[in-house]
Amino acid sequence: MKRFRAQFDPLVGTAAAVLLAAIAFAIVAGLSWLSTTRAPGGTQSRDQALRAGEQAVINFNTLDYRTVASGLRLWEQSSTGALHAQIVAGSASFEQQIRQAQTITTARLLDAALTTLSARSATIIVAMQITVTPAHGAPSTKQNRLEGQLTRTPAGWKLSALSQVPVEAAKP
Repeated sequence: MKRFRAQFDPLVGTAAAVLLAAIAFAIVAGLSWLSTTRAPGGTQSRDQALRAGEQAVINFNTLDYRTVASGLRLWEQSSTGALHAQIVAGSASFEQQIRQAQTITTARLLDAALTTLSARSATIIVAMQITVTPAHGAPSTKQNRLEGQLTRTPAGWKLSALSQVPVEAAKP
């Protein structure tokens, strides 16, 4: 009768040790991730700011001389702070200028992203295609890059500043 003698294989022992270490790491990492406090609705807040910013920038680049008063009210509803004050203060003269020019401006969003986001403010960059249709003549279309500042108000995210981003020529 032969006796069976078990031999220790160092490769199997090393693999078992690595496997146990990986399992222990996975358990510790999983428990750590589960116990981490996260801001509730962080993704939801970002998405809300982005959607509101996109719509506000579209609102500010769309205006029809036939319905200019309602268009300016939409600008007022989409803005806050100094931008809102400028719109309210200059709306009468602006309305008169748009009616005299008899233009229709429409905007189409090409792309947008938030570059900063905090609990109370955000910065949005937007690429838009803007078409201006005069009363007589052919429409003209151009693409603009805009940057806007958003402020969270009790009524939601509103545009507090809007400016055009200069486009630099590519260097050879």
